[in-house]
Amino acid sequence: MKILFISHKYPPSIGGMEKQCYELIRGVEKEHEVYKVVYDSEYENRVQFFFRLKKRVKKILREQPDIDIIHLNDGLMAYFGLWLQTYTSIPVVVTYHGLDVVFPNSIYQRKIIPKYHHYEGGICVSTATAQACTERDFPSEKIHVVPNGVDSEIADLQLNVNEFVAEFQEKHNINLLEKKIIISLGRPVKRKGFSWFIKEVVPQLDKDVLYIIVGPSKQDFYVPLWRKILPQKWLDEIDLFLGASSDEQGIFELLQKNEFKNRVLQTGALPYEKMMALLTLADIFVMPNIKVEGDAEGFGLVALEATLRKTPVLASGIEGITEAIKDGKNGYLLPSENAEVWVKKIDELLKNPNELRRRGEEFQQYTLANYSWEKMARGYIEVFEKITSPQPSPARRGSMGLTDDLE
Repeated sequence: MKILFISHKYPPSIGGMEKQCYELIRGVEKEHEVYKVVYDSEYENRVQFFFRLKKRVKKILREQPDIDIIHLNDGLMAYFGLWLQTYTSIPVVVTYHGLDVVFPNSIYQRKIIPKYHHYEGGICVSTATAQACTERDFPSEKIHVVPNGVDSEIADLQLNVNEFVAEFQEKHNINLLEKKIIISLGRPVKRKGFSWFIKEVVPQLDKDVLYIIVGPSKQDFYVPLWRKILPQKWLDEIDLFLGASSDEQGIFELLQKNEFKNRVLQTGALPYEKMMALLTLADIFVMPNIKVEGDAEGFGLVALEATLRKTPVLASGIEGITEAIKDGKNGYLLPSENAEVWVKKIDELLKNPNELRRRGEEFQQYTLANYSWEKMARGYIEVFEKITSPQPSPARRGSMGLTDDLE
């Protein structure tokens, strides 16, 4: 089978979707012939990528007319790939991650989403995303669920933790070995619930507990004129579309209050090994997501990464998180925005370090046994094989080149 992958999320850019796309392609090419058109931030900007996309794809289709299937890595690529529906008879499959389905713009929902129904397949990273597709009238026979995997090598990373502790103390004047550490990873968007956790949970925890947020951060909150003019609804949609750090200013304002001094720390982005060292030192990893209209957590990859470092996970039992974390098996699912339950569970775990350590080891083993990039790639291959296998069906809609001239 010959497969063409098209994605604007790919290394060297850093992120969960970039990692997922890289591992997917690497896993599939072990068994099949793979071609790819992917964004490389070292050689072009994203605007250039989309401007050149159509020409690049057509070139590959001319040179490889026997490609069996085309894969688009998210809903945005599905939009920029709509022309394929009339250009070629090759089946096209799209991966949906969550926000690309529920994005709350009315034009997108009424005019664009229905066009996605015509693709030959949709692969959802969670049952929650699949449910969102079903609610938007995607044909059920075209929807498949293949959860993301996680890099099992994280479990075996050898890290110089003592060196990191010394470096951290020098920079932040905090001795991590004297603290009980709760950690969150990710870009500070509202659905992550970081500011909610700071406001509602942290004040009720013991004074020796330190909550650390690792992820991109900024200190300059200059508001451009256009943001002062546009309606808030439009601003919210723009932030969702661009993946803006919508909770950043809220976190910053909270951290200026005396009650959170020495209790909450936002480190900014960290190099991979330092992030893993901090994750290893942490007593608990929290993913306190909250409901945000028009946004959704597609999966919860960072929670799986935490379990591989034997760090017990507490996560909101909503949306795609429940696909990654199974309650009591590789973490605990708690009700979203219920501070009393969160405080009680954290206190219970921190007061019993032996139990905390034992559960961390059990959670790691469950994740290793049930989530892997290899298993994810195998799931995609099975979907591709199902779609491309000969079966009685109505004639497909045209053939390559009949409705669009080659450029």
